[in-house]
Amino acid sequence: MIAQRSLSGLAWAQLLGVAVLWGGSFLTIRLALNDIGPHWVVAYRCLGAFVILAAYVALRRMPVPWSGRFLLSCLALGVLGNIIPFSLITWAQITVPSGLASILNASTALFGVVVAAIAFADERLTPRRLIGVAVGFAGVITVIGPSLLHSLDPTSFGQLALIGSSISYAIAGSLGRVIGRGVAPQILAAGMLGGSAVVGGAVALITEGGPPMPGATSGLAILYLAVMATAVAYLVYYKLLATAGAGNTSLVTLLVAPLAVLLGALVLEEALPARAFAGFAGIAIGLLILDGRILSRIPLRRPGKG
Repeated sequence: MIAQRSLSGLAWAQLLGVAVLWGGSFLTIRLALNDIGPHWVVAYRCLGAFVILAAYVALRRMPVPWSGRFLLSCLALGVLGNIIPFSLITWAQITVPSGLASILNASTALFGVVVAAIAFADERLTPRRLIGVAVGFAGVITVIGPSLLHSLDPTSFGQLALIGSSISYAIAGSLGRVIGRGVAPQILAAGMLGGSAVVGGAVALITEGGPPMPGATSGLAILYLAVMATAVAYLVYYKLLATAGAGNTSLVTLLVAPLAVLLGALVLEEALPARAFAGFAGIAIGLLILDGRILSRIPLRRPGKG
């Protein structure tokens, strides 16, 4: 059995750093929406992040596969991994509190397991994974609440949009596994953001008209989204993947939502219902079961043994 890689002090700092950057994205999205439409928020975010990552790739002189197939793959990955989920999350936050949006976004890992099981033979749903997914989805249902079953309002549609964004992220994750073989993740991230910037700009022009001039607050929010929550977070995340492994890096999912909830409460004075916290607990337990390390450390007594 391959030993689980442990997290060093530096890796823990990087993990917390990515969680802080992504946790802050929900607050800054809400601030950017004060005077900019959701599609332009997404377009500005993708364009800014692409410029930074493209400069990084150029300065490092990393070899880029300029084939038509790779460029089309980046375009498809950009739509599924950025444009659709970014747009759904941003639109949803017009009516959904930022903390609640972050909690529902944690379901991405659950959908990722299901999509990977469908797409890849080596990602099958074991009994433990099935239990983890079931517990996690029970948490998602708890977060949404029973009101969705008998009435639909803007907040309900927003919550459904957030679930849709998680599904899109999950599909993009499996697609990225296929497309990214033999390609440096930084190059793949720059390529998908380039495709996202083109598509996002076109969608924003068609739906919201010419590019708006951000105000001071929304401009700083978009700058944070592009530079910190996307470009810098991607670079740190992929470095962490290489040094700490996918299993350890997946723990970031459990750290993002609490930080986003805290920021929403402190800055926006958001108050979430009790079911949101109960549901997040269910999602967190489901993710821990999927991770498997907690269960593996629980000593199990064999029958007949004292």
